[in-house]
Amino acid sequence: MAIDKKFIDQFINVTSKAALASSYLIGKKDKIAADKAAVDSMRNELNKIDMRGEVVIGEGTLDEAPMLYTGEIVGTKKGLNFDIAIDPVEGTNFVANNLPGSISVLSIAEKGNLFKAPETYMNKIATGKIDRGLIDLDFPLKKNIKNLSEFKNKDITSLTVCLLDRPRHKKIIDELKELNVNLKLISDGDVLGAIYVSQPKYGVDMFLGIGGGPEGVIAASALDAYDCHFQGRFIFDNDKNMNEAKSMGIKDLDRKYDLNEIIKGDSIFCATGITNSEILNGIVLDQNNYTSETLITHKSSNLKKIIKKKNLIDE
Repeated sequence: MAIDKKFIDQFINVTSKAALASSYLIGKKDKIAADKAAVDSMRNELNKIDMRGEVVIGEGTLDEAPMLYTGEIVGTKKGLNFDIAIDPVEGTNFVANNLPGSISVLSIAEKGNLFKAPETYMNKIATGKIDRGLIDLDFPLKKNIKNLSEFKNKDITSLTVCLLDRPRHKKIIDELKELNVNLKLISDGDVLGAIYVSQPKYGVDMFLGIGGGPEGVIAASALDAYDCHFQGRFIFDNDKNMNEAKSMGIKDLDRKYDLNEIIKGDSIFCATGITNSEILNGIVLDQNNYTSETLITHKSSNLKKIIKKKNLIDE
């Protein structure tokens, strides 16, 4: 079933207001306050929407996150049942230190259609639309790069791979350097990092590496609308993570998930820039107005666009 288009503007409003709330703390060196401002705003706006939304990916468990915790029910409790994944501020460090790349982001799908990701790491790989079986999380890196280069009819040296700049990726980075692949290393924000593969204009051919599992699910919902390729495997390396996974009904801890297993059916994805990035401009304040830019996708109507809006601050 398609999600009604009427929700599009409502969810753009949710991430825009959250981005605005966080924007007042840009450069204030307080990432906790920047996150809290966005969380409070997002919760307030979600509760105005006629729906019964279950937060399947939130700010943590109830004891860790008093608001927008995983399992919380938001909305007026009337109308359709949705699963909601939220990240009120991806890149809290970016906001705190006035650096580019912070966004406020959410994804919604019909009840039961959005994967409930545990709070653990995920090994991910994403590309634009490709032939089935061409790129796989279990293939050696060199094989994936070679296959992508042949499919795109591009020399390996003209491919660009995006990944988080982390010590855990040293081996991958060294191997990519040996292959003479172009690297786009990001310090944070792997939802935005994955979205770079969605369109050729961003100049990224592949996104890979280990990042947050919940962020993997949110990114997958955006990439789904672009018909991209995405695979992920959760990393359960301690008893706490393993027990949490089992309590969520995940039986095979080594399972590799394809995009259509992470998000099913129709979906809406919304990401509003807080600080500038290559994809979205951040919030611009002008007296009683603010201007926001939001990347919105609505799978069933094939909507994939950036919407720029000027609003009154106290609306």
